[in-house]
Amino acid sequence: MDEPNVHDVVIIGGGVVGATLARALSRFELDVVLLEARADVGFGVSKANSGIVHSGLHAPPGTLKGRLEYPGNLGWRRLHAELGFGFTPVGEVMVAVEPDELATIERIREQGVAKGVPGITTWTAHQALTAQPSLNPEIAGAVWAPTACVINPTEAVMLVAEAARRNRVRIAVDQPVVAIDPPGSGQSTAPLVVHTPTRRWHGRFVVNAAGLFADEIAEMAGVGEVAIRARKGEEYLLDRRRQGLVTSIVFPAPRPTSKGTLVIPTVDGNVMVGPTAHEVDDKLDTSTTEDGAAEVFTNARRLVPAVSERDVIAQFAGLRPVADTRDFVVGATERPGFVNAAGIQSPGLTAAPALADLLVDILADEGLELVESADWDPHVPAPVRFASLSTVEQRRLASQDSRYGQLLCRCELITAAEVEQAIDRGAHTLDGLKFRTRAGMGRCQGAFCTWPCLARLADRSGQPVTTVTKRGGNSWIVRPRDDRPRHGATGVG
Repeated sequence: MDEPNVHDVVIIGGGVVGATLARALSRFELDVVLLEARADVGFGVSKANSGIVHSGLHAPPGTLKGRLEYPGNLGWRRLHAELGFGFTPVGEVMVAVEPDELATIERIREQGVAKGVPGITTWTAHQALTAQPSLNPEIAGAVWAPTACVINPTEAVMLVAEAARRNRVRIAVDQPVVAIDPPGSGQSTAPLVVHTPTRRWHGRFVVNAAGLFADEIAEMAGVGEVAIRARKGEEYLLDRRRQGLVTSIVFPAPRPTSKGTLVIPTVDGNVMVGPTAHEVDDKLDTSTTEDGAAEVFTNARRLVPAVSERDVIAQFAGLRPVADTRDFVVGATERPGFVNAAGIQSPGLTAAPALADLLVDILADEGLELVESADWDPHVPAPVRFASLSTVEQRRLASQDSRYGQLLCRCELITAAEVEQAIDRGAHTLDGLKFRTRAGMGRCQGAFCTWPCLARLADRSGQPVTTVTKRGGNSWIVRPRDDRPRHGATGVG
């Protein structure tokens, strides 16, 4: 019987933590595989969040969150320069609506100063309203932090993972972990064996970056020292006609369990409001609710009175993995070779690049040999964003490639060329295409572009359109009629 292929590192979880770690490890002469349970990377916790790279103010200095927050901000700036995902430095305004909140925002300001975050300034109400005229005119004061940014989180994760793949990391999707072999009797150097429904994966080291399910993965490995609760956050996206309502992220004075409801200028030009912050028992409950909407808009109008439910074009909910320690749970465990990266809630997205570097150091301390790869390339070709180009540049591209003259998504001005390039770079579901290009994310929410995108996915992958899904699994868009062979577009389900 052939010896199994033993990977140097098996990463469980293809969200922002797993992807940034995979890319960080791709710098070295290692055999690394990343296992993602869903149909694409970034489809779990990372997909449904606020898209904020925090300034570095918020997490207390004595926590791991606090240590990694601002270094993570700097890390995202480097990644943007190398990978070209959407990224906009917008800064943040933390508002004291009532005079008794001034002490809270001043404490947060001092916390940021202690962590070395540059440019933090106390603003009077007049200064804040001059910078952001849509703010509540009755505010008492504010703190300005210029280092905050916004990104498209799923696009960023996908490009980070693509960079890892181009540097020989294997990305294996549709690989939910169902078991991990128990420790051998005294064989501390034996590889860990990770089971998915279709195969076994052997690794000298296994990193648990499984998000909401990191506690279950730890339990499988025999180190059930992590307890994860799901905290739901509902978000509401406004029509792009409200672009400019705010030009910086607007925070309220924070609450004990969350940063509160924010008003966010997204990287793509929309304004988003949210989230809520309520613990739920079901780790798959991403429903939005009337109560959640009422809470979000009531709180948002306290900051920006012009925010209105009438402008909503999309709504979603994300779940944050909250550890019982209220901090990140990161480090080696009692099982040799098994490393946790669990409880990565806010500011987890922000901290991810710095957390990846920390995990590389932990793996090295545990015995992983790191030899720099001579041909490592930190870059990937930046995606073309036709809508953001000048008219001259658009005409030049269309004259060279007629597909740039064909709009598939009218709301977001996404061309056939952009869609087909995204498919060639790994999109194989409608959501994978949407998060790479924004096709279907505009005002009509895919009413016009779903079919042409679906047809191109089928055509370029050589599969029947009836097998293309929205997000993997059984999420088909088109189904065959029962009385006809399963091929082509024969019916809509």
